[in-house]
Amino acid sequence: MKHHVGWAKCLLTLGVLLLVSRAEAQEWARRMFEVTHHDFGTVARGAKAEFRFKFKNLYRETVHVASVRSSCGCTTPTVTKRTLKSLETSEIVARYNTRAFLGRRGATITVVFDQPFYAEVQLHVTGYIRSDIVVHPEVVDLGTVAPGQKAQGAVTIDYAGRPDWQIVDVKSPVPYLKAHWQEIYRQGNRIKYRLEVTLEGDAPTGFWEVPLRVQVNDRRREFPVLVQARVKASVVVSPSPLFVGVVKPGQQASKRLVVRGPKPFRITAIHCSDQCFQFQVDEKPKTLHLITVTFQGEKPGKYQGTIHIETDLGPGVVPDVPAYARVRE
Repeated sequence: MKHHVGWAKCLLTLGVLLLVSRAEAQEWARRMFEVTHHDFGTVARGAKAEFRFKFKNLYRETVHVASVRSSCGCTTPTVTKRTLKSLETSEIVARYNTRAFLGRRGATITVVFDQPFYAEVQLHVTGYIRSDIVVHPEVVDLGTVAPGQKAQGAVTIDYAGRPDWQIVDVKSPVPYLKAHWQEIYRQGNRIKYRLEVTLEGDAPTGFWEVPLRVQVNDRRREFPVLVQARVKASVVVSPSPLFVGVVKPGQQASKRLVVRGPKPFRITAIHCSDQCFQFQVDEKPKTLHLITVTFQGEKPGKYQGTIHIETDLGPGVVPDVPAYARVRE
């Protein structure tokens, strides 16, 4: 069977773009960012709070991040990848310092690019760090688990303030995380809760973080507690990423993906974000599948897609595979 779905990229050339307009010259770097502002809202003291400003190189030229700095010690910025070739992605990770700072805090993060041209992008974060609530440890860490396996973790939540303060509910944004909270201490205005989290059902593979919303009976109403886990894929795909090859316009190149599982399974569908990548695979159930990936592009440039494989083992079992190819005159 064959599956192919997707789109082709149209890349901008910065050298031409910057000659067209001075306004464009100031905006080329900012255009790479999905968002430039983030509000952490209300967070507890000691709790992990970070936001990833994602950006993508939309141009033919290679982009390089020279530096990243913050206007306030309340936020520590890092960059996950400094050099981005065409269509590659990276993140500016803004970590809120909830242990050393309290109250309303904000910061401007300046990202400096020195390739292919000099530019600065300013990112902004705001939030309020509560002094009366302390979370320990900073995150519910469920560790490394296999797909479908249950896992449990917990944090303690300490409060000092109103004697009638209490946690009234804990909301999970995903069905595979269940929360249970229990008051374990109350003496005057000092109160302690234990928040237990259970991973149930089919969680997505890979490393992820999910914020639980802890709802309370005071005027700020709620604060987040992060849950993190690394879910191993029960089906292994190699190679990943997949480089199909370099071809001339209109020519084809093919490579094979090896998909291996713990028991016989069927591949029910394959989708890709770029229609230039097409697939052939046997429909019969087996423990090892060989998928032929064929690329054909008409215009010169770099092509990039994400291959998503569905099976009868259920959702989230097979990790997505980045696929690349290049067309040259």
